[in-house]
Amino acid sequence: MTTVRLSRLRLSLWLLLLLHGAVLLAGFLAPYPYAEQHRDYPYAPPTHVHWVDSQGVFHARPFVYRIVPELSSGYREDTAQMYPIRFWPASHRLFGVDAPGVVFVLGADGYGRDVFSRLLYGGQVSLFTGILAAALSLAFGLTAGTAAGFFGGWPDSLLMRAGELTMALPWLYLLLAVRALLPLRLSALQAFLLLVAIIGALGWVRPSRLVRAVVLATRESGFVESARGFGAGPWYLIRRHILPATVPVMAAQASVLIPQYILAEVALSFLGLGVGEPVPSWGNMLSQARQYHALINYPWLLAPGLAAVPILMGYLALADSLSGSDSTRG
Repeated sequence: MTTVRLSRLRLSLWLLLLLHGAVLLAGFLAPYPYAEQHRDYPYAPPTHVHWVDSQGVFHARPFVYRIVPELSSGYREDTAQMYPIRFWPASHRLFGVDAPGVVFVLGADGYGRDVFSRLLYGGQVSLFTGILAAALSLAFGLTAGTAAGFFGGWPDSLLMRAGELTMALPWLYLLLAVRALLPLRLSALQAFLLLVAIIGALGWVRPSRLVRAVVLATRESGFVESARGFGAGPWYLIRRHILPATVPVMAAQASVLIPQYILAEVALSFLGLGVGEPVPSWGNMLSQARQYHALINYPWLLAPGLAAVPILMGYLALADSLSGSDSTRG
């Protein structure tokens, strides 16, 4: 691997670790619970943080003013009421302000829920749907590709024909059909597991074909033939020699599948087929911006779509670095 690709790999890994870590720590980083409503502040804009008050006096601690709804201009700041931002308050969160003050880092939605808090909590659903669905696809693909490539014959034909049938299925209509057969009310956990199962079960074909190609090449190599000549059985050969050869392919496929599945979850939740309210995901949060007036007047509702960009770019850079290292090695 060249120095440039190694630097890109490290940068993408650190970016992904940082973003995933922020999502995992949503309960600490978010100033509010994801379902907490401030009904007096629907569609409140992002809160302005101040260091200097209206009298020109500098304060050592940042603060916010109370915002007051107005029919003509939406909201205005009441400079007579100042609320210092407290770090590590009694709520065991990173920061917050005393009520009735509010701090909306990225504004509020139509129910007065903090978009920043819901963005962090929603990332747990969207990101980990992609990760778990990719793990499921890779597990299926590794098992099927190894069996097809190593044993050949009828297992190979059966598994490859099953893969072609799976690729021919219209996954969106399949999801609609499965959803129609289920009860109308699904818990957030049930909807999450349904998304993971369907997305993961339909994405195993490409990894299995790549693994099959690696296994076909590896099983004819000299060291495998030597081990077979010394009496090694099939399971020993698979565990000791075949599976290690598939690791680079599996790593590259993981870096490609995870962002695809994150986008799949966002699209399905946007259409109402994923996790429902009040549990946030980036998809159902974006659905609030589908009306033109909301998109124009409250652009902060697009924050989940913008948050997905660095995640996807990090995974694409990781995939490019891994594929480049594989080609260099070959």
